[in-house]
This record gives sequence, C-alpha cells and structure tokens, in this order.
Amino acid sequence: MIYNYSKLLGRIKEIYGTQEKFAKALGMGRVSLSQRLNCKLEFTQNEINRSIELLGLNTLDIPAYFFQYR
Repeated sequence: MIYNYSKLLGRIKEIYGTQEKFAKALGMGRVSLSQRLNCKLEFTQNEINRSIELLGLNTLDIPAYFFQYR
C-alpha cells in the first residue's frame, strides 16, 4: 500500500526537528525510518505505538497519521 505520511512528517518536524532525531528516539536508524516514510517498508504495530507515544498523540490519531492513502 502507498500511504501519505505528510501529517506524520509535519508532527516529527514539530516535535523533533529532524527525522534523524526522531529515528534515534524511536530506536532505529535514519535510513530505516526513511524507508518506512517512503513506503519501501511498512511500520510495525510496535513502531506505530512507540511513535504515537514519542509524538504526544493517542490511539485515535493513528488512522490520520499512519493510514491515509495517497
């Protein structure tokens, strides 16, 4: 599936400033995060749950940030 992560990218920039800083907080490399944001790999459930914690979101926000189709 091809997802639109623009809302997620905006939140990452707002909270962490860069994808690299967010990736480090998430416990993954910058390239691994980039692959997910570019739909080369899928986010796991654990990565989604950890992301919403780090970004100050709640479970009701998951569809808007992770499952918007392009």
